[in-house]
Amino acid sequence: MDEDPSSKKDYVPFIINKSLSGHIDCLMYVNEMNRYHFLDKKLQYDFFINILRTKKRYSPWIYKTTIKDLDCVKKYYGYNNEKAQQAMRILTKEQINFIKSKFDIGGTR
Repeated sequence: MDEDPSSKKDYVPFIINKSLSGHIDCLMYVNEMNRYHFLDKKLQYDFFINILRTKKRYSPWIYKTTIKDLDCVKKYYGYNNEKAQQAMRILTKEQINFIKSKFDIGGTR
């Protein structure tokens, strides 16, 4: 990072921490760096470069899962995400289809 000044702009701590958090051998170090998020980018970079062993780390990006028909249940009952997920567990397919039919306005998609 010292030899190339543009590499400091390219280092985004949030992205690095999120991608490394998917690996069990990096998890504790990422957690520690999250505690000290206010440190300079160079300090964070030097910490990871010197503490982590060189290794190929391939993993899929961690996405938040979306639940199908959750928006319809939220709108129908006026629930937030957590309540709507709880309601989805007890609703039958027929009930969910009924709720979806209430918001089906027709037309072409």
